Amino acid sequence: MGPDDLALAVERHATSKLPDGDLFRIDTLGFRGEALPSIGAVSRLTLTSRTAEAEQGASLTVEAGAKGPVRPAPAQRGTRIEVSELFAATPARLKFLKSDRAETAAVSEILRRLAVAQPQIRFTLRSDGGTPLVLPAEEGETASLRRLAGVLGADFAPNALPVDLAREGLALTGHVSLPTFNRGAASHIHLVVNGRPVRDRLLLGAVRGAYADTLASDRHPVLGLFLACDPALVDVNVHPAKTEVRFRDPGLVRALVVSAIHEALRRGGARSATTGAARALEALRPAAGPQSAPPLRSYSGLSAPSLFRPERPAMPAGAPSFGAPPGYRAPAPQGDLGLSHRGPPHPGPGHVGSGGFGEAAQALLDDAPRDPPETGAAPPQAAAFQPPLEEEALDFPLGAARAQIHETYILAQTRDGIVIVDQHAAHERLVYERLKRERAAGGILRQGLLIPEVIELPPDAAERLAAAAPDLDRLGLGLEAFGPGAVLVREVPAILRNASVRALVADILDALEASGVEEGGEAAAEDGPLGRRLDAILSRMSCHGSIRAGRRLHPQEMNALLREMEATEKSGQCNHGRPTSIALALHDIERLFGRR
Repeated sequence: MGPDDLALAVERHATSKLPDGDLFRIDTLGFRGEALPSIGAVSRLTLTSRTAEAEQGASLTVEAGAKGPVRPAPAQRGTRIEVSELFAATPARLKFLKSDRAETAAVSEILRRLAVAQPQIRFTLRSDGGTPLVLPAEEGETASLRRLAGVLGADFAPNALPVDLAREGLALTGHVSLPTFNRGAASHIHLVVNGRPVRDRLLLGAVRGAYADTLASDRHPVLGLFLACDPALVDVNVHPAKTEVRFRDPGLVRALVVSAIHEALRRGGARSATTGAARALEALRPAAGPQSAPPLRSYSGLSAPSLFRPERPAMPAGAPSFGAPPGYRAPAPQGDLGLSHRGPPHPGPGHVGSGGFGEAAQALLDDAPRDPPETGAAPPQAAAFQPPLEEEALDFPLGAARAQIHETYILAQTRDGIVIVDQHAAHERLVYERLKRERAAGGILRQGLLIPEVIELPPDAAERLAAAAPDLDRLGLGLEAFGPGAVLVREVPAILRNASVRALVADILDALEASGVEEGGEAAAEDGPLGRRLDAILSRMSCHGSIRAGRRLHPQEMNALLREMEATEKSGQCNHGRPTSIALALHDIERLFGRR
């Protein structure tokens, strides 16, 4: 500012600093009207400013409301605002201040949000006795990501997905976190509109909706989104602190945010947060200090061959399997299982093999026995078979399955480490995404029950199910009222044909009570609240069609599951937001054993 504007800026009611008075095309931040004189009334306020054309700057001091003269002063281009002796003239207000730590944290939060919005500016915050916060100026194409990493932590960058989408005069850029990289508070969500940091309910709701089926209700994503549009399309004068905005077309803005985040998460595929591996490695490291050795267990009942198995050479396709029953021949690797795939190592999300990738994996899982062997029973010989470790399989993101641990976790080997997969969580997400695709394509495949099943329920629960029958029919569940306090189930989704109908109905009833699906939902609302409620019910249903912890899988089944995870969007986390896999790099494992 020049000397004249400097003197005017601290006057009461000096609200408009706009040269043309156009309140509908505001593209600067500015101060709220009377903010500077209000600050000067309760402190010692010093303003120093210099325009780009001026040879020297000007300085003005306001102390307890008394304005001093404007004096020449050496200054860099821009404006410097210094506030000291806060509330010295009005000590009664001091009692309303929080602790120094709390007030410093509030100032730091404001500075961080401004820093995210303006990565090209250097920010420094110093407080008494604290470590200075220094955010250097960032330039180049990755400036916003580096600034976000400086504000949100170094772990953000390796767990971030880029966002870049433009539509009808709106442009959205930035980075969003993988769903498994989340926080317990929404304070790590940074939203910027035309360079202005905001905490807008519309944008926050759109973000929450985009992550709806990938995060638990008490968790929040970590992200920084930058929305650019014509200033005439957004009103920034709807909140005293200018932290909320109003869009001319809120529906268009919400659709843009949801679509952009959905596309980013789709590209994320089976990726899971790197912090999961860090936590796993930390848990594996021995605690400091002397440790008492665990009591030795007796292994006298085990034969030597069961403890030490010699390495076997990889067997060609069709050769008899090691430990397989007499007459059993290992099937040749199938192209849609990925182990003999000769194309690119990673087919990418949405890829479907020649025979229908998801169907091939599901068929393998459906044909295997459902229940684990009884305690003490000899394990099936096929479980001891280790599949040939082909070079192509190591290049897949999730590698080649090598073992199953506690009939719950799949251990896979990659080119540079290992991957541990939670088989139930992973398959639950695959079933859920398949059900969603079938619903979007026009209808979920269903299978009629040979003998319709009557489910007895409390009268109000039976009425709720009967009222929601039209909506449930879209999800492949055909039911009808069967007298007072009962429903008759005639059809179930084909993918859930082996599930317990009674347990399925009970879970759907819980989902109905939580989501409030009522009779009369219109098909036009598929992408609105009704569509989201139906997806919530599908999420409950998918649990019944998933392989369970405790079920023993064959090598082909494990590899089929890994390949389908790689081809399915959002498979890095289950329906409840928990990670489906954790990758451990070989060099980290070597450090655990002191090799590095």
